[in-house]
Amino acid sequence: MGFGAFFRATSFISFLQPLKGGCMETVKAYPSDSTEVKGERREKKLLMGNEAIAYGALESGVVFATGYPGTPSTEVIETIARLKPEVFAEWAPNEKVALEEAAGVAYTGLRALVTMKCVGLNVAADPLMSLAYSGVEGGLVILVADDPGPHTSQTEQDDRYYGKISLLPVLEPADPQEAHDLIKYAYELSERYKVPVIFRTTTRVNHTTADVEVGEFIELDRKPVFKKDIERYVRASMEGNRKRHRWLNETLAKIEEEFNSMPFNWVEGSGKIGIIVEGAPYNYVKEVLPRINADFKVLKLSTPHPLPKKLVTDFLKDVDYAIVIEDGAPLLEEEVKIAAYEAGLSVPIYGKRTGHLPLEGELTPSLVRNALLRLIGESEETYEKPEGVKLAESLAPKRPPVMCPGCPHRGSYRAVLDALRDLKLGRYKVPIHGDIGCYALSLLPPLEAIWTEYVMGASISLANGQSIVTDKKIIATIGDSTFFHNGIQPLIDAVYKNLNVLVMILDNRTTAMTGHQPHPGTGGSETGRKFNEIDIEALVKALGVKYVKTVDPYDLKATREAIKEAMQVEGPAVIIAKRECVIPVIRRGEIGELPVVIEDKCTGCKACILLTGCPALVYDPETNKVRIDSLLCTGCGVCNQTCPFDAIKFPSELERGA
Repeated sequence: MGFGAFFRATSFISFLQPLKGGCMETVKAYPSDSTEVKGERREKKLLMGNEAIAYGALESGVVFATGYPGTPSTEVIETIARLKPEVFAEWAPNEKVALEEAAGVAYTGLRALVTMKCVGLNVAADPLMSLAYSGVEGGLVILVADDPGPHTSQTEQDDRYYGKISLLPVLEPADPQEAHDLIKYAYELSERYKVPVIFRTTTRVNHTTADVEVGEFIELDRKPVFKKDIERYVRASMEGNRKRHRWLNETLAKIEEEFNSMPFNWVEGSGKIGIIVEGAPYNYVKEVLPRINADFKVLKLSTPHPLPKKLVTDFLKDVDYAIVIEDGAPLLEEEVKIAAYEAGLSVPIYGKRTGHLPLEGELTPSLVRNALLRLIGESEETYEKPEGVKLAESLAPKRPPVMCPGCPHRGSYRAVLDALRDLKLGRYKVPIHGDIGCYALSLLPPLEAIWTEYVMGASISLANGQSIVTDKKIIATIGDSTFFHNGIQPLIDAVYKNLNVLVMILDNRTTAMTGHQPHPGTGGSETGRKFNEIDIEALVKALGVKYVKTVDPYDLKATREAIKEAMQVEGPAVIIAKRECVIPVIRRGEIGELPVVIEDKCTGCKACILLTGCPALVYDPETNKVRIDSLLCTGCGVCNQTCPFDAIKFPSELERGA
């Protein structure tokens, strides 16, 4: 049996014991309060990767979990909150706050988890660097979910590089089972060397579902204690900083030594052609190798940083040439080449930098297969879709993403565009900056409203900058959760400098795009705890904004008039378009009456469709009439207000003769 197969057939705990010097920590079993060694009773569950990570964290005795919602990482916190609400598993306003709060917990000797999507680590990078110098007492794992593709992210950034910058260890699992097991190892590693551990996943691992063997949740028998240590925790001492830098370098060297023999790195197969692979692509390698007529030797790694150089160079000495297969940037490839050069090896090493694999996008089995075929000098294979598939694709209508029927953001942007028209400013004269959230879908026809969208809170900052160099009042649109995340500071700057901006806060009472998580403006909690609700209007007024008005975006006229008024204000103005996201309303069964089309009045002009883009409005070319799909309609009434012929009415209006 090869080591890889042996590892997968052997329990994680059996490997963990020798790593801990033969003794396991005494823990309390959850939910009982007995004291016993854990890890004996295990069962298989069908889990998504994120759920498996949550199980692993709870089996590690985590008492604090936080982060900011972001696909593909969101379900980890939600699963912890559902499985064990006693754990403080709650969302933070942003990733920086989340990491700092978790660091505070880890300083006391308790175990903490922070989760975020790939771009979230940019926000948390400031505390990350200093946290590396101070280190931790309790285990601290920073889960950052990268998104090769990308599927749901602004960029394909590779957060393994943060390990190099911060001098912290980075672990990456290949599948849900390994994600579960590896995060348990991450907590042991963190406490053994007293450093945070970056746990890098990718979408394919986060959202893959598989059978996962899980164990029992535990409660570590610890009390929070924070000891004053100036050199360690105060970064104002330059001499102390140099000492901690030296300590960190020495610690990283020890971790590298451990990585050379840790159980999540192994060699399998035989032959003189080497494959060094990390993360989800390991599964693609396993899938395609049986169909390639050559013998390969595989080094499977879970430790991109620090690279276990001895393990890698020993592997390279036994092959004629090798290819590095990884999702994201060619970080592993570069590190392997450096290690080979420093060891005096002349083994050819291929990968993304040599063009065998693409630098952009997510790897697939076919890409891996063709890279291996090219490596051994055979012709690459092309996949030809069956004719039936081609026909089906040609017949299927294109379905771009759209705002939901009844989405309050539709009314907000319709009102903005109508207000600019009434002011004779035109669609292309006043920039409308967007932000991160569902409302980014306003970029699509028929609204085509926003001009920019790329970073949390940037809508206001961009508007601030442009207001300084132009004579125009610039519009920024930002969601409520995004406003709390990173929009308050640029609004402060707008007030401080009296900048001529209109900020529309689209308050749909939730963090909708990532699955309706609570935020400070809702007062909600992931675990049912009672929190305080931050009043956005009161907050904005407290910042010093003189023109503040709250409107209902379902009322197009009132919203439009408020925007027109705000556009005349010199200096910053804020409009809060407040209406709950329609999805929770639907789930509660609180949809009211639905409008109907009066066929005698409908001329088939399609104004309602062209002005709103609501999916519930359907044009029938045979009758030249519009009808309302009652299965989709939520009764928001926006179409009712856009019909120039008054052909859309609510039943109650018809009863009143309106």
